[in-house]
Amino acid sequence: MSRVAAFLFALISGVAAVSAAEAPSYTHEIEQWRAARVARLTAPDGWLSLIGLEWLHEGANRVGSAVGNDIVLKAGPAHLGTVMLAGDGTVRIVLAKDSGATVDGKPVAEAALVDDMHAGDGAAPTTVRFGNASFYVIDRDHRKALRVKDADAEARRDFTGIDYFAIDPSWRIEADWVPFVPAHDLEIGTAIGTIDKVSVPGKAVFHRDGHTFELLPYQEEPGGELFFVLADQTSGKQTYGAARFLYAALPAGGLDKPGRLVLDFNKAYNPPCAFTPFATCPLAPPENRLDIAVTAGEKKYRGEH
Repeated sequence: MSRVAAFLFALISGVAAVSAAEAPSYTHEIEQWRAARVARLTAPDGWLSLIGLEWLHEGANRVGSAVGNDIVLKAGPAHLGTVMLAGDGTVRIVLAKDSGATVDGKPVAEAALVDDMHAGDGAAPTTVRFGNASFYVIDRDHRKALRVKDADAEARRDFTGIDYFAIDPSWRIEADWVPFVPAHDLEIGTAIGTIDKVSVPGKAVFHRDGHTFELLPYQEEPGGELFFVLADQTSGKQTYGAARFLYAALPAGGLDKPGRLVLDFNKAYNPPCAFTPFATCPLAPPENRLDIAVTAGEKKYRGEH
């Protein structure tokens, strides 16, 4: 297809056209985005560092690497301490003498552990660190667990890289934004079997190959970008089966009025669950399972667990 023909095709198909002159710059933008994505993924505390997802029971949970603990860690001292889960959901840790562990960088004997859902806007949950490993408490559907990380994790050490579809500007699509007033509720399943109810402010409607498609997003935090959890005809074949993720900037006119937004499927990426069994990822809801092969973005991870 000539450059002129490709440009005309983009105009009639709803693509936010990238001209021939802009193509090298666009390719560079996607390559930079990919490099930043891999840097986050492979960081010492990135998703590849996960070595455990350990659910707490109410009462005392003895934690350490020695057999006989209630929670046996894959790294750290034989006896790290005891994590106490109270009936009201609050969590405290009492560290074992000479454990060498710190809580938020401080060498204390005991401390409250604030989980990821109650840490406050922009704040991190309380982190217990021991050597190159650490954990913090997560809250999922009112259940508490320790999310354990280790900079020396096998998944991080043996990372095989990410495979991609070729960068294709035609998958940078300008979609219509149709607001929902009031917002709709959407139930999204997760990899650990829970159901999350999210608020959907509207839908993105786009056209491809003569057909119309819709995607429902939500915001992970107030005022944040739109977050899409989607699947398509490549899912389970060329791409990860459960879902891929995609972010999009808010429509220029805001969420409460019709507008336009860009869906750049070249930035569709695998959820953490594609790399580790210790994540709690959302799954693509039926409403976001596209009847088209989205041949853009990340492919299935070669080292998939």
